[in-house]
Amino acid sequence: SFRAEKSRTRRHLAEYWHLEAEAAWCDLDGILRVEEELIHHIVRSLLNDDLARSIIEEFRGSVDALENVKPPFKRVTYDEAIEILQSKGLNISWGDDIGADEERILSEEIGEFFFLTHFPAKLKAFYVKLDEKRPEISLSADLLAPEGYGEIIGGSQREDSVEILIERIKAEGFDPKDYEWYLDLRRYGSVPHSGFGLGIERLLMWILKLDHIRDTLP
Repeated sequence: SFRAEKSRTRRHLAEYWHLEAEAAWCDLDGILRVEEELIHHIVRSLLNDDLARSIIEEFRGSVDALENVKPPFKRVTYDEAIEILQSKGLNISWGDDIGADEERILSEEIGEFFFLTHFPAKLKAFYVKLDEKRPEISLSADLLAPEGYGEIIGGSQREDSVEILIERIKAEGFDPKDYEWYLDLRRYGSVPHSGFGLGIERLLMWILKLDHIRDTLP
């Protein structure tokens, strides 16, 4: 992907690689299980490879942090995260976005991989499904890496109702006519489904404990 973002941080790239997955007949809990099992599989595969393990040890000095990666990962709701951040003295309110600084504080507090779930609907894209019991929140989750590295996966359950999608598109100020190709996916046989995107450079940055994401590039 290429993103012309104004982000100038140690974990943003203008052009980056990511692994995208979509699963049919899968809710939010289901896709989170896929994500945690995927991360566990990647880490175990690297540790079981002598060359990969030696490279990681060269950068990290120890593979203890990787040995401790075991599913299931903790789940922390956005509501809980706001309470944690406020207890740390941050000036943050419900509805505010959680950025890199806040993610680092949460990551250091929890100390292991964890899912940050159920963000306010206004913070997520129109195609993210809303919680029927609390429509102000979304069925979404970010996976945060330990040691202050923050988000490496963003995912959600997707909205499968064409009527709700049209309402959400209009609410965002967009023209539904520009999204007819997308709406057709729901009109002609959609099923409940979820998906995610994993930032490959971000995961590699944590695995090797690098200071800057640019150091992940060949």
